[in-house]
Amino acid sequence: MLDSARRLVVPSARSDVPPFIVTDVMAAAARIEAAGGHVIHMEVGQPAAAAPAAALAAARAALGSGPLGYTETLGIGSLRARIARHYSESYGVAVAPERVIVTTGSSAGFILAFLAMFEPGERVAIASPGYPPYRHILTALGCEPVLIETTAETRFAITGEMLKAAHARAKLSGVLIASPANPTGTMMTPDALAELVRVAEHEGIRVISDEIYHGLDYTVPVETAARLSDTAVVINSFSKYFCMTGWRVGWMVVPDALVRPIERLQGNLAISVPTLSQIAAEAAFEGRAEMEAVKHGYEENRRILVGELPKAGLDKFLPVDGAFYLYADVSRFTQDSFDFAKRMLEEAGVAATPGVDFDPARGRQFIRFSYARSAADMQEAVERIGGWLRAR
Repeated sequence: MLDSARRLVVPSARSDVPPFIVTDVMAAAARIEAAGGHVIHMEVGQPAAAAPAAALAAARAALGSGPLGYTETLGIGSLRARIARHYSESYGVAVAPERVIVTTGSSAGFILAFLAMFEPGERVAIASPGYPPYRHILTALGCEPVLIETTAETRFAITGEMLKAAHARAKLSGVLIASPANPTGTMMTPDALAELVRVAEHEGIRVISDEIYHGLDYTVPVETAARLSDTAVVINSFSKYFCMTGWRVGWMVVPDALVRPIERLQGNLAISVPTLSQIAAEAAFEGRAEMEAVKHGYEENRRILVGELPKAGLDKFLPVDGAFYLYADVSRFTQDSFDFAKRMLEEAGVAATPGVDFDPARGRQFIRFSYARSAADMQEAVERIGGWLRAR
């Protein structure tokens, strides 16, 4: 009887996806801190700053105004309209509010997009290195992620030529683009993005553009796929630029034909996005001055790392264009970035994420550093790393 019951709770094959290693690093850092240690956190892509004051004030007011019930499945109408206005203000692009869908962070946006756009077994191209949950979610949903290795020559992004070649080898149904990218922090030029979208559409490949790090650009002008195509799906979030990770609220801009399918999916999967988070998100747009000040802090952190890490011994890294990541080559010290990150945490008290989380093929030679915390933390981190590497 007991054996029979155990057979009933065998996990499904689709659940057998790799862990998101950054969460394991966070847990290891927390254990060190619980034992009294002091860790410099550079592992997680999470702003240290609070949400805009206007967002917090709106949330407090909502909590005191009565019950918070469900909202419309696609999101509060005024928030959808405000997001649409954001495209006009920030990019000069007209987006109809009806094409905007509010989601539970960008994570839900990817699940909804993949479910609405692809059938099980279809192949979706992703840049490598890239954000791990892209491929893990696709795998769990029965799709096949196709990793396209990128190089310095293409600014670590997929080009139209690379996409066309991969499509010729075996048919692709979609391509996922990210600029600024995680983990590299590199960006595509507007021309490169436009060319990739043009090639994809010519080849019948559907486009998803992850624009979660828009607003955090330092060297290359940012461009939205919403300007380039009415058929591309754009995914963004209040998590990064607006410092609202824990509020779990994001959005999609989708073609008209996908609005109702995604509404059906979201209605069944979640009913609606948390009301309090939506109220705060709408008010967050009034906090742009605060967020620009936070961005200037990232720029200072970027300056510290780019200037000081080479002195500490890490003198090879990818272009630090945007987001708040630096992707460093550690091959002169190790061919095992997982062990390197583990030892750096235990011996130097600096938490960072091994590249194997982002690139199964070449990630053992890389470490991702997040510079979303304070300048003092960044300065102490490079001093700790330098001392640790010199002592090795």
